[in-house]
Amino acid sequence: MIAVLMGVSGSGKTTVGRILARDLGWPFYDADDFHPPANVDKMHRGVPLTDADRAPWLDALHDLIAEAAGARRSIVLACSALKQAYRDRLAAGVDGVRFVYLRGDAALLRLRLARRSGHFMPLELLQSQLDTLEAPADALTVDIDASPEAIAATIAQHLRDTRPRRGRPVGGP
Repeated sequence: MIAVLMGVSGSGKTTVGRILARDLGWPFYDADDFHPPANVDKMHRGVPLTDADRAPWLDALHDLIAEAAGARRSIVLACSALKQAYRDRLAAGVDGVRFVYLRGDAALLRLRLARRSGHFMPLELLQSQLDTLEAPADALTVDIDASPEAIAATIAQHLRDTRPRRGRPVGGP
């Protein structure tokens, strides 16, 4: 299973993702590590990325997801995946990809970003992410107003409850 924690900057994707991966015993990947240097530079300067900027990044992440699925390895990936087209591109042709939307209100997200240091994503770009965000209809949605540990526990329980078991049909008893 591939668990993709998605949402805007400040939603806790990396923090919750690391805890979730640790609790499940799965490897953790942060999509930020896959951005080409030009994208990081743009974001650092407060310039929103375009779909063309994101294309090679999304392709690299799709390759990671496809490789893990092909090897039957479960992973946790923290990735903004703001648009449905991005989520479709990430999961194209791969079974077992589960999106988890970390949802928070703008005030809480601004507060979190204002307190964060050492990250290339400035507070000024939050509004562009909120404007770009297409909330998923087919993802597990978890509000971010609980502790990261509680959020990770909620997600882990959901993943365990929905994971197909060998020898049983999906959705069967």
